[in-house]
Amino acid sequence: MNFMKGFNFITAGESHGKGLVAIIEGLPAGLAVDKSRIDHELWRRQQGYGRGGRMKIERDEVEILSGIRHGKTIGSPVALLIHNRDFENWQDVMASEPRQFAEEKRERKLTRPRPGHTDLAGGLKYDTHDLRDILERASARETAARVAAGALARLLILELGIEVASHTAMIGGIPDHPVSATWDEITAIPDDSPLRCVDKETEQRMIALIDATKEDKDTLGGIFEIVARGAVAGLGSHVQWSRKLDGRLAQAVMSIPAVKAVEIGAGVEVSRTRGSRLHDEIGYNPGSRRFLRPTNRAGGIEGGITNGEEVRVRGHLKPISTLRRPLASVDVVTKELSQAAFERSDIVAVTAAGVIGEAMVAITLADAALEKFGGDSLAEMKRNFEGYREQTKRY
Repeated sequence: MNFMKGFNFITAGESHGKGLVAIIEGLPAGLAVDKSRIDHELWRRQQGYGRGGRMKIERDEVEILSGIRHGKTIGSPVALLIHNRDFENWQDVMASEPRQFAEEKRERKLTRPRPGHTDLAGGLKYDTHDLRDILERASARETAARVAAGALARLLILELGIEVASHTAMIGGIPDHPVSATWDEITAIPDDSPLRCVDKETEQRMIALIDATKEDKDTLGGIFEIVARGAVAGLGSHVQWSRKLDGRLAQAVMSIPAVKAVEIGAGVEVSRTRGSRLHDEIGYNPGSRRFLRPTNRAGGIEGGITNGEEVRVRGHLKPISTLRRPLASVDVVTKELSQAAFERSDIVAVTAAGVIGEAMVAITLADAALEKFGGDSLAEMKRNFEGYREQTKRY
């Protein structure tokens, strides 16, 4: 694999396999890594009201396999492993060696695809009638590895003064308009908050809806917002489509399972707002030598480049595709009409998606920062960063 300079990562592993692996390349040498920080992000991903039974089984912790020595990165690829505790119950089904099953049901073959899931499209693409080959990798369980990689990205960008947080803005149409929240309101949300919503009255209404939806054997979607504070102006670029940071952020957040729409800043409102009421006017503070904007409808990005304001990205999560009241489907072997298969599932996963979104935004910003400032060591990268900051003050 030919990794380009920047923050690059890949993941491997299946939902009920032995574990998940993340391999990260591009971290400069000398970055302090505290394993507990990675484990904390993995714990956060597992929280949230409306999560399924899998969260009661797994106790995600990372095992560092390479790239970190005596608590610091050494410039080589970092490999992380998260064991799947549930593999104990799936050893035969997910064995890498050939297996013979005395009873067909013990093989746990999946032939009835779930509407809205990857099952059927993946089966057609990879020419398999056992859709477990598809669902095991398509499962959102894979995002645990992303969160682990994102925890390293967060540590890197924190060295440049960038912090990332998220909150739940809507679940199942409650409230009518997404909740707006300041940075201070978001970071004041306690870790044990059931839905990570800043409005407690709205959160209770969301919980009531989740309970009612569970009774109906249905699922819900919603909106989460990720905010990054402290990014200097100048990350990303306008010169090529592939380097525009808003496009990279949109792709990163859209890649999260079940996300069907992404907004940056004012998002869809830009299409029905006059320019005079939309664009953020520019001021200047001679004391701090900074350009200022009293509003941030651009979401911190103009022309594909950060402008120094908070980067704000919203993800729209569709309802979970696995329903306890299955939708109509077709058995891919017999071609007979059938109810879709049921796999253990959440009722809603918006809070988890917010944590995954934080990881993907942190990874994208880390990639842009490495692209901008370079450096094989953290000290070199920070010298370049400080030099750039002095340059912008002289502008």
